[in-house]
Amino acid sequence: MTRNTFASALFFILITLGCSKAPKEAFTPLFNGQDLTNWETYIGIPEASVVIHELPKDSLGNYTQPLGLNNDLLHVFSVVNIDGQPAVRASGEVYGALATTKEYENYHFRMQVKWGALKWAPREDKLRNSGLLYHGTGNYGIGLGVWKISHECQIMESMFGDSYRMGDTYCSIQAMKPEGADRYVYAPKGSTIEFGANKAGGKICSKSIMNEKTLGEWNTVEIICYGGTSIHIINGKVNMINTNSHLEKDGKSIPLTKGNIQLQSEGAEVFFRNMEIMEISKIPAQYLN
Repeated sequence: MTRNTFASALFFILITLGCSKAPKEAFTPLFNGQDLTNWETYIGIPEASVVIHELPKDSLGNYTQPLGLNNDLLHVFSVVNIDGQPAVRASGEVYGALATTKEYENYHFRMQVKWGALKWAPREDKLRNSGLLYHGTGNYGIGLGVWKISHECQIMESMFGDSYRMGDTYCSIQAMKPEGADRYVYAPKGSTIEFGANKAGGKICSKSIMNEKTLGEWNTVEIICYGGTSIHIINGKVNMINTNSHLEKDGKSIPLTKGNIQLQSEGAEVFFRNMEIMEISKIPAQYLN
């Protein structure tokens, strides 16, 4: 073997070894199956019917302040075992957030969700409700008195995947409004509509397809966020794409592309498991229309 041939072979081996050791995109668990490490809780103002002696009431018998940050006296969020696996239970008894302590940007998040049997005031006679909030920023309590400013992938009976604005967030969605409907629906070939508190589309855009499973079964809920785009995926099917994510702050529109992930307690018992995340360098083509 000549010196040049040997050098070429050595270079090829080194390149091959380098490629074999190159990091591959892979999901990382956000829930360790034992406790709520790397998560924090924020619990809002309880309904008057909730018994909690540590929180004062006013003269009318109503609570006037939230339990607040990491003060989950009622164990609204807890780790349980269900269907043979560990999961996080959100009781629904008080509105609250289970949020990552870390902010995330350019990622693919997925988890499994299953409804429980319990429902609470003020939603005991309404559809079961929860949500996956992302790009959470600022203080708790700005979004409906409980949650951080964020976007929401709705988790609600018959509405999995709907897109909701929590606080002064805005985005653009290809959508159309069916005749007689009071709400826009995501439509890949529809017009570009801005959605937000003071935008033409309002705060909510309905999903394009319903792909939920029967009550009592586990649903897989995923979001893919890259730059100003976010995609909602329910049980393997895309039913919402948001673009041009931004936030109105101090009279200015600023890009909103990262933040905390929040899971909601919102009047219904719900279980979350297999929460995991993967950093991405682009949106995979199969999720784009």
